[in-house]
Amino acid sequence: MIEAAIEALVILLDPSRIAFMFLGIFIGLTVGLLPGLSGTVGMSLLLPFVFGMDTYTGMALLIGMVAVVHTGDTFPAVLLGIPGTSGSQATIMDGHPLAKKGQASRALGAAFFCSMIGGVIGGIALYLTIPIARPLILAFGSPELFMLALLGLSMVGILAGNSPLKGLISGILGMMIGTVGSAPAVAQYRFTFESTYLSNGIPLAALALGLFAFPALINMLSGQKSISDAPPLQRGVLKGVTDAIHNKWLVLRSAVLGAVIGFIPGLGGSVVDWISYGVGKKTVRDNHFGEGDIRGVIAPESANNAKEGGSLIPALLFGIPGSGTTAVLLGGLTLMGLQAGPTMLTSDLSVTLSIIWTLVLANVVGVLLCILLTKPISSLSFIPANKLIPFLIIIIVLGAYQSSYAWGDILIFLGIGLLGLVMESLDWPRAPLLIGFVLSLSAERYLWLSVERYEWTWLLNPLVIVLWVLIGLLLFGGVIVKKFSSTIERNDRGNSNG
Repeated sequence: MIEAAIEALVILLDPSRIAFMFLGIFIGLTVGLLPGLSGTVGMSLLLPFVFGMDTYTGMALLIGMVAVVHTGDTFPAVLLGIPGTSGSQATIMDGHPLAKKGQASRALGAAFFCSMIGGVIGGIALYLTIPIARPLILAFGSPELFMLALLGLSMVGILAGNSPLKGLISGILGMMIGTVGSAPAVAQYRFTFESTYLSNGIPLAALALGLFAFPALINMLSGQKSISDAPPLQRGVLKGVTDAIHNKWLVLRSAVLGAVIGFIPGLGGSVVDWISYGVGKKTVRDNHFGEGDIRGVIAPESANNAKEGGSLIPALLFGIPGSGTTAVLLGGLTLMGLQAGPTMLTSDLSVTLSIIWTLVLANVVGVLLCILLTKPISSLSFIPANKLIPFLIIIIVLGAYQSSYAWGDILIFLGIGLLGLVMESLDWPRAPLLIGFVLSLSAERYLWLSVERYEWTWLLNPLVIVLWVLIGLLLFGGVIVKKFSSTIERNDRGNSNG
């Protein structure tokens, strides 16, 4: 296996293949930098060009792009409070408040370093899982997948802060919006009002941009000032890297969590950063998540790049795409004469290993490029809003429109944008709405399948019980730890006073 890995690295280091990997990195960073685009869009743009291309070269191009999309999307998330892609939504929660304090470079430095570590861990996870992947994937049936969706929905309460009722209502509203379109279990359409456009449901990109980008634009316009309210932090990138190293266990936990979630088909990459953010919020002491805590950047950014390595396991070895990006990647394999499945571990093992090497190298190169660009791009946060807004409006509207290339995308963007603006003004959390929307369809589908197949006996499955315990620990463990810490603190004060 080691000899095969070294051989695959030598093949990849061919100058022409390295050049295509760099081209993929450049395209991936650009796609991430432009709000509203995604890895699926970038992959779709590259797909026609890999037809007839050498297998190793084509994969270097495609994987180079995929590896760094969630690195480049950190720029708009931190600087503008706008999700570059679905994987950067949780980064906004603390990254943008840090930018407002003049600490954009610090947030970006921490995010890029964590993205690199997460990407490398994702690649290692893909390498180590190859021999044992089949039994692991087959262990997850519809009951376990439903419980994982429920785990994601439990983040609704965690992210609601001091307003659990508001968070719950927001999450339920998101689930209701997610039911628009075709039902996953029966042949019927819901809440489409006889509209062909709504039959496919509400597009995620248009909803996410409306929920976060629209209020950010309005606030910038009404304030008539730059994004940052404070002078720039000197040597901020190095400070961010130091923060990440200081929180090394949080980085490691989040990266492993991201790889595991990416490995599980059907859960969806759009929620991995929220789960990591929620777990980080519950496991980090004395945190101020949502107010500009650098650890609120470290947790999701460590997870979203690691997720790519995990998601490639079921895609390459079983032809099971866990996201739109990996679905398009399977099309790219077919165009190059490959077939996802057991052959990727036998006759095409060198291709699989070259994909792992590309994933690791592209993450390192992409992060180095982003760090070099941090200082000039961070200056965007000090440009007056009236000069920046016109450009942003064009990019964001185009990002919303590319969801399905219909005028309905623009209307959805404006409608959800107004809802997001009202929620922000009333201090209602918007993150739970997004999580409820993303997970509503998969939760409904897997619950229906579980009940149809096993009635209610699946509730006694060992893995289901483990996931119930994990959800309980996340929901109530933080409260218990907080009370325990408060008791110790009161005792310490009493002892010191005595």
